[in-house]
Amino acid sequence: MADETKLKWEGKATAELKASTAEQIWPLIAEFCNLDKFFPSVDTCYRKEGTPGEPGLVRYCEGKMGWANEKLLTIDPVNHSLSYEVMENNVGFKNYVATLNVLPMEGGGCKIEWSFVSDPIQGLKVEDLVSLVDDTLQFMAKKMEDAVVCGCAGSKLDVENC
Repeated sequence: MADETKLKWEGKATAELKASTAEQIWPLIAEFCNLDKFFPSVDTCYRKEGTPGEPGLVRYCEGKMGWANEKLLTIDPVNHSLSYEVMENNVGFKNYVATLNVLPMEGGGCKIEWSFVSDPIQGLKVEDLVSLVDDTLQFMAKKMEDAVVCGCAGSKLDVENC
């Protein structure tokens, strides 16, 4: 039997947004350094280095679970997709790479897909991480859709006062 601790973990979560289009939601995801506006356990998120909207941008995020530096690897505004990696952190991530896609849904609305590949995280099972990603994505999707519906998702993002 193979040593399971050496295997990569993979997971995927999807959230459907019935009242928002991919074109409305994409700018909220593409703004890589606004994670604190939507991520339930992130209190602070800001650019450390790099150019906004360009691969190589590094953001610093901190919250209840710890801190992480995350690097934007790819961003495709035409296909509404980006990928990033977690670099230095105190949360336990090693070789974590995630991809977020915003896709139109037939009949209206859109869906956000969040997939990841990671080394195993000590003290967790892959199911725990998938569940955390799914719960987080559902929370983020609702907050993003609320911002779009109430009109708070324009050029000056003000989701707190929505």
